[in-house]
Amino acid sequence: MFQVILKRLLMLVPVLIGITLIGFLLLQVMPGDPASRAMGTRASPEELEAMRRLWGLDQPIWVQYLYFLRDCVTGSFGVSIFHKLPVIDLVAARLPFTLGIVLYSTLIALLVALPFAIMAALNRGNPIDSAIRQVFVVLIAMPPFWLCYVLILWLALGLGWFPTGGVGDGFAANVYRLFLPSLVVGLSTAALIQQSLRSALIDTMKADYVDTARAKGLNGRAVFLRHILPNSLISTISIIGVRVSWIIGGTVVVEKIFSVPGLGSLLIDAIVSRDLPVIRGLTVFFAIMVVIVNLITDICYALADPRVRLE
Repeated sequence: MFQVILKRLLMLVPVLIGITLIGFLLLQVMPGDPASRAMGTRASPEELEAMRRLWGLDQPIWVQYLYFLRDCVTGSFGVSIFHKLPVIDLVAARLPFTLGIVLYSTLIALLVALPFAIMAALNRGNPIDSAIRQVFVVLIAMPPFWLCYVLILWLALGLGWFPTGGVGDGFAANVYRLFLPSLVVGLSTAALIQQSLRSALIDTMKADYVDTARAKGLNGRAVFLRHILPNSLISTISIIGVRVSWIIGGTVVVEKIFSVPGLGSLLIDAIVSRDLPVIRGLTVFFAIMVVIVNLITDICYALADPRVRLE
């Protein structure tokens, strides 16, 4: 297993290099001049030119890309034009909030999806199944930004149960204040997990080994817990991995709406201010997080199903 993981990590190196190249080239066609945004409209042409030389913006594109690769390899990811700090320091300060939303929303998604998927599968074809499916279809169709405002108006402003945004001091305060943004992302994820798990449960119930287990005298509850549910969760692991990768990028809008100082809000601010080092660094960092999640998903899938072999 260690050799397989090492092989997969080495295969990811060209993937990350390709991501850095594509992201770097796409940012070159962005409108606006970072030097002008940093110096303001009153800066003289000489001051703008000095600013460009200071940050290497006057160099050829291929030279700028090599500098960017050097910053990625050294782990600094460059220096922010506006914050005047290494990008890695900005990431380290905001990463806990983004990871908190990712893990929090994933936990919410599992707690919501698992019981409703089991309930729908055990009552397939009747009104309970139909009602559950319709509710989760609505959740899939809801845009996350719209769901943000609905929950703010209902749970925050209407009932006053939660704050409208921001973070707190300490773990308990952040668990409370990050509930609404995590709930928005978690409900969207729960809808897909519920549909996938329900279908897997229904298919597994029809398997021959389930009939064999019942013929051996196992009661319905034991058959479900020992055979149906574990084998159904195997295919759901892939869905969870894909959705966690989506959550990493999907937190951008949610963090901005709820004023969470995470990587998503940092990325939006960097785009508005044309802070190229921060945009480039966050692009690579998001890619690294997604790659790690995909690798963990493959490993979990192989551990859950011995028939699967990583290649």
